[in-house]
Amino acid sequence: MRRTPHLALVGVGVTGALVLSASPVAAKPAPASTTPGIVVSDGMTQPVFSLADAIEERVYVETPVDTDGDGRRDRVAIDISRPRETATEGFKVPVIFEHSPYRKGTWGSVPYHSVLVDELPQNGVTHPSVSLSADVETQGAVTKPNLPGQLDDYYVPRGYAVVLGQSVGTGDSDGCPTSGDQAETLGTKAVIDWLNGRAKGYDANGAPVKADWSTGAVGMTGASYNGTLPNQVATTGVKGLKTIVPVAAISSWYDYYRANGLVVAPGGYQGEDADILAKYTAGRARAEGHCADEMAKLTEEQDRVTGDYSKFWADRDYLDAKKVKASVFVVHGLNDWNVRTEQFAGWWDELAKHKVPRKLWLHQGGHSSPGNTAAVTLPDGQTWTYKQTENRWFDFWLWNVPNGIMDEPTAVVQREDRVNTTYANWPDPATRDVKLALGATDATSPGTLIAGKRPKDATVEQSFVDNGRTLSPNALVATPDAANPNRLAYLTPELTQDVRISGRAEMRLRMAIENKSAANLTAYLVNYGPAGSTAAPTVVTRGWLDPQNRKDAARTEPLKQGKLYDLKWTLEPKDYVFPAGNRIGVVVFSTDQAYTLLPLGGTELRVAPKHSELRLPVVGGQKALAF
Repeated sequence: MRRTPHLALVGVGVTGALVLSASPVAAKPAPASTTPGIVVSDGMTQPVFSLADAIEERVYVETPVDTDGDGRRDRVAIDISRPRETATEGFKVPVIFEHSPYRKGTWGSVPYHSVLVDELPQNGVTHPSVSLSADVETQGAVTKPNLPGQLDDYYVPRGYAVVLGQSVGTGDSDGCPTSGDQAETLGTKAVIDWLNGRAKGYDANGAPVKADWSTGAVGMTGASYNGTLPNQVATTGVKGLKTIVPVAAISSWYDYYRANGLVVAPGGYQGEDADILAKYTAGRARAEGHCADEMAKLTEEQDRVTGDYSKFWADRDYLDAKKVKASVFVVHGLNDWNVRTEQFAGWWDELAKHKVPRKLWLHQGGHSSPGNTAAVTLPDGQTWTYKQTENRWFDFWLWNVPNGIMDEPTAVVQREDRVNTTYANWPDPATRDVKLALGATDATSPGTLIAGKRPKDATVEQSFVDNGRTLSPNALVATPDAANPNRLAYLTPELTQDVRISGRAEMRLRMAIENKSAANLTAYLVNYGPAGSTAAPTVVTRGWLDPQNRKDAARTEPLKQGKLYDLKWTLEPKDYVFPAGNRIGVVVFSTDQAYTLLPLGGTELRVAPKHSELRLPVVGGQKALAF
């Protein structure tokens, strides 16, 4: 790492502006007789304040919402840790704020909806919600939220206050949880307003409390739901929120629990839905007590019958950045199948559209952060760990430290060999969509993915039968060179060079349902080895569609049995390198045992490959896709 002079930040003016003092030697903490200040080395604040002496306090912030309808504004509980100098020396500090619905009192055995159905509910058959297990232990969108101490242990010694909040309707806060709507957003925003003197706060005895130690500059962070709340609040444009670092966060709850009209579960949590998560965060006593009406309302309005986009989901959609004033450092796992990758990609696109200052770090993990020690080497030769990058990001936006982080490459992407690589942007600016036509020579054999024009005589249609309730996705993507009555597979020839995709693949399929009026529809993009290879295939990405929602996720339109329809849907965004010598495959089937509702088998589907294609976001375009 290149060494730079230490910078001692030795004063805070009335507006929060910082005074820097540069020295070619290591700066020492300011003596007690002078104004306290942070110490910066290598563009990062250093741990010079005592954590053992930190001031810790509980405040109840009044929100503008009344989610439990008791006639009183809900108050949310927040716990604060800050350097003692903020009280003894009048030292004002910025805040790192993590709000969460998981702090305490969750309902670990909340019953889930059954995903076992005779027919899909779109066919007009409804089924009661039942538990999949008598005791589904600690299930929900996240089972291991950030624990108190992780943020304050690190950042309080570096001159920050850390605020850990409990969202509306959870833990020690008032109200009822509402799973991501405006009430939850405003309940979180109230904390930032209090830190800026615009909202009321009280201690446990009801005495007013002010945040007179705060500069008003706030950065929010957290993982999963704790990272979703920063996205929510940022869309309000609240004054004082300078930056957010959402990790594995949601930007659209519809895309979390639905997919193009289908009811789809988060990876690993079949049967969870918005109401289940609300009950989990509320705790059983609250969910079955004074919040029971709110829970019933969520169950009704989330609509597990049609799966359509509606006002309920629009109220839980944050894909509008026109009011966003905070900078955004997006962090996500490329193999996160709980909070799937469309969550970061849709948000990233929206931030770019409105020119929001932003940075991206994608890693090969799942529903997690990259890990504090994950490191990236920049083009100038400097190496930074993920935690140091986060530290420098907060320092730049909250303490105004001139560390040059905004001059560095915008995107970090961890490659398949676990090497972190920098890129100017994401998706890669060199990406171009490449059309791969589906081809078939007979009704049962695996087909081809053809770059360029199809053979003129490619008129064969192919069929398969849904059996996803009993066959796993792994079984359906296996043995790509053999016919399988329960799926269709199409493969390219062996690649003559590595091929990288960056962005969203799109499936375009002409298809008919022969004996039903509704069906699940699933496509998996797969990395296969050479013909005859016994190596296990790698599922690169996947996506789902309700054919009844072929025109609009908000509108169900019945299908005529046996009629071919043109369907298209995107698969979850991905950045992936297919190695030379391997083959790219797409597998089409109906029910996805891991994600969709599970009807009884027997639905017959027919595909016209001649009028179908896969569009891949290939870096370098058509010329880079070499066979």
